[in-house]
Amino acid sequence: MRTALQLGARGSARWLHPGAWWVWALGLATAASRTLNPLLLVLIIAVAGTVVSARKPEAPWARSFMFFAKLGAVIIVVRVLVQLIFGAAIGTTTLFTLPGLDLPEWMAGVRLGGPVTLESLLLAFYDGLRLATIIMCVGAANSLASPSRLLKSVPAALYEVGVSVVVALTFTPQLIADVTRVQSARHLRGRATRGPRAIAGAAMPVLEGALERSVILAAAMDSRGYGRRSDMSTQQKRINAGLLTFGLVAACIGTYGLVSAGTPWFLSAPMLLAGLGSSLLAISLSARNAVRSRYRPDPWWAPEWAVAGAGVAIAACFISAAWWLPSGFSTQVDPPTWPALPALAVIGLLLALTPAITAPEVPRMYALRASDRELAGASS
Repeated sequence: MRTALQLGARGSARWLHPGAWWVWALGLATAASRTLNPLLLVLIIAVAGTVVSARKPEAPWARSFMFFAKLGAVIIVVRVLVQLIFGAAIGTTTLFTLPGLDLPEWMAGVRLGGPVTLESLLLAFYDGLRLATIIMCVGAANSLASPSRLLKSVPAALYEVGVSVVVALTFTPQLIADVTRVQSARHLRGRATRGPRAIAGAAMPVLEGALERSVILAAAMDSRGYGRRSDMSTQQKRINAGLLTFGLVAACIGTYGLVSAGTPWFLSAPMLLAGLGSSLLAISLSARNAVRSRYRPDPWWAPEWAVAGAGVAIAACFISAAWWLPSGFSTQVDPPTWPALPALAVIGLLLALTPAITAPEVPRMYALRASDRELAGASS
């Protein structure tokens, strides 16, 4: 019966291309970086949480969203505490006064203690909420995109860099899995799972697991010929290096020209486009030197375009709305006002919510395993 369920439940269920999830998440993060409106930031978090709840698989790396949510809460608390102790008072609505300390003249602009105002706390909360929202958007991508499939999608010329990035991205999910495993083992042995003693007891097993995993990863990379290169002449190496160097320098100059007023027009957008073109050419030429095979590459079909387009759409809506109506994206704190809700931003949020429907369901084997665990728990 289980085989029949597996065959009948597959349907259109498949893994979405991880690049589409990262484009969607980066679009959310870009939208969050353009606003200090707490209402919009909370809605972005709600959109990310809804999509993660609808499309995350039953995998160890899919549990990292809650960790990033807790990390975001810590960031907000730390930002507010820094404002309480060191930040300058803004506004006139004094809530309470902390014991102060007189500082020397060379530390002008820095204070310790003193009056705490409602306006300064609101500004610190909005700033911390924006950073927390960006981090939670990255956590959503970590929960939805498979790290191994993300590595398969990296271009051949960037494969070595991609391995480093993927290993860094999998650090948090693997750490959460190790901590959960150690806590379960301590619970079965009747030991404490909370408090300083539990943290100290779990530190060594988690560290041992990380070292063992790094040795296994190094052996696997060596057995698969990681870092192999085909023959390339010295002239080709110099051309690739020159193109890449020029591309990076030109891109930096063009980026500075876009954000700096009074820069000549040819040192802004044209220089940035020239730098990007030179860098892409260098990467494509270097790809011929990379010796790498790819087994069953993930397809990029209509659902991938829909998910990636949703991320691009919310970023474009927020950037356009912030340019046309900047007052709706920075909530006034002195005096405090209720945040506005721009219509174009709402449209972008609705579009960003569509991956919960347009993205295909994950392979049913994870759902079937979850149902089996529920049946086993009910029978026991």
